Amino acid sequence: MFWSPLRYTFCLLPRCVDVPSEETARIVAALADRGYNADREAVTLLARASDREHAIDRAVETAPDDTLVLSTEHVERALADTSPSGGGPDGPGTGRTPDDTSGDRNGSAADDNPLVSTGDRQPQSQENEQSSPVETRGSAGVQEHGTRGETSVREQGSTGMEVSGDIQSTGTGEYGDFVSVFRDRYERLADMFGGRVTHRPAGAVADLSDGSETALVGMVADAYTTSGGHWRFVLEDTSGTYPCLVMKNSEHADQARRTLHDEVIAVEGRISKDGGDDDGILFVDELHVPEVPHTHSPSTADRSVRAALVSDIHVGSQEFVADAWTRFADWLHTDDAADIEYLLVGGDMVEGVGVYPGQDDELDIVDVYDQYERFSEHLKSVPGDMEIVMIPGNHDAVRLAEPQPAFDGELRSIMSAHDATISANPSTVTIEGVSVLMYHGVSLDELIAELSNASYERPAEAMTYLLEKRHLAPQYGGHVRIAPEERDHLVIEEVPDVFHAGHVHKFGYTTHRGVLTVNSGCWQSQTDFQASVNLDPDVAYAPIIDLQTLDLQYAQFV
Repeated sequence: MFWSPLRYTFCLLPRCVDVPSEETARIVAALADRGYNADREAVTLLARASDREHAIDRAVETAPDDTLVLSTEHVERALADTSPSGGGPDGPGTGRTPDDTSGDRNGSAADDNPLVSTGDRQPQSQENEQSSPVETRGSAGVQEHGTRGETSVREQGSTGMEVSGDIQSTGTGEYGDFVSVFRDRYERLADMFGGRVTHRPAGAVADLSDGSETALVGMVADAYTTSGGHWRFVLEDTSGTYPCLVMKNSEHADQARRTLHDEVIAVEGRISKDGGDDDGILFVDELHVPEVPHTHSPSTADRSVRAALVSDIHVGSQEFVADAWTRFADWLHTDDAADIEYLLVGGDMVEGVGVYPGQDDELDIVDVYDQYERFSEHLKSVPGDMEIVMIPGNHDAVRLAEPQPAFDGELRSIMSAHDATISANPSTVTIEGVSVLMYHGVSLDELIAELSNASYERPAEAMTYLLEKRHLAPQYGGHVRIAPEERDHLVIEEVPDVFHAGHVHKFGYTTHRGVLTVNSGCWQSQTDFQASVNLDPDVAYAPIIDLQTLDLQYAQFV
């Protein structure tokens, strides 16, 4: 993409498209300076006014006291009042004729002039293919803190928007809390094997005779590779433990090597007591993981509407790409983005303080609350009529242990200008009937460290392992700090239609058994710390999902 003082151009296949932006950017900036946002059509009307500065002043002066977002109707009234002829909203005061529909959000401009390059979803028969770039507070009265399963609903047409997952911490850190969360994990994941495996309790398997066939569902413990290259592990359920062995030449050997401590699996096989151990060992013939069912069919919207996915903004860092964010926000005000009605932000709004060694030397804003103030200013440049959902990440000012409750009241107040819906990490947002699982993604570090076939260069593929295991942080005690709660909020109980994560600062997408899986990259260029660990971030990507087809497109705003 090339920047010029008159326009910016997106050079993405299949063709380049010129998008006028200067006047829109000036209007948005002028409103933000006065503490206001506006919907897209309102900005267009102000940009077309014969005396823009007077029109902006009039729109602000006549806004009700509690208004933060100027609506199209309000701007039309303000412009009508300033019109020399006293004309209506389509009269001389607006510079708009009755036949001018270029600002109509429901027009066809986006279809006729696509700005982003198509990245169609792979068919299910190609579910392992990966796509990536070549270079490699809830509102007042809408959502409050609650237990898992409580939802907030914001009406949007006939379908609405529903967010579930916001939590109120119940853990005290006592031993019993850890027992509760792991028991809940086991029981809910074990239920997913119902109908596939008829299993016995581990405590009863030891009493079976040599050669008996049986099945177990348990949590993996004490797993290691033997000197002969076989995979030995212990499965634990609520009744006891029992050892199992997957032979290195088994058809399930690759699956066994992808198994992590603390995940729940099911095995079938036969008992052998040849080793002299009275309890014996189970030689595994079949190994099952909870997985997304082959029968999963994703839901889609019943109208043409799109959602943008972003993560890892990192405002406050010296490497935050503010100009790129401005170009993205400007584009959201154009006709090419008119049907993008949702923005889902997957955590790390700010850089935070004291997150990694030497971070203080890389901060542009040293106070975390000032960082959120600046983030809020950047958020104002997004169209005021866009629905925004935000969850926290590991750089945000919330607890590090997952699940992370949503931002507290003070931070919600700072970020209230856009009336965004704020929820926990993780959360599920259902928009236009399409469920999107939002998870910041810290556990991806764990997966990539543990699994030889997982890579930072293929972040969406790593995310598919979480879907396979039906848990967002299957291994306990490593990179992910897990809070002991009465319930394990990281179990993927319902299969989503879209899985959105960030954290690793790499962009990629794939489809796994019908689930569109997207890692949306970041808005921070390489820091010294990232250079020291050889991380080359994918910066300023904006994946865009058509909710009616679940096709994915993307643009880069560098």
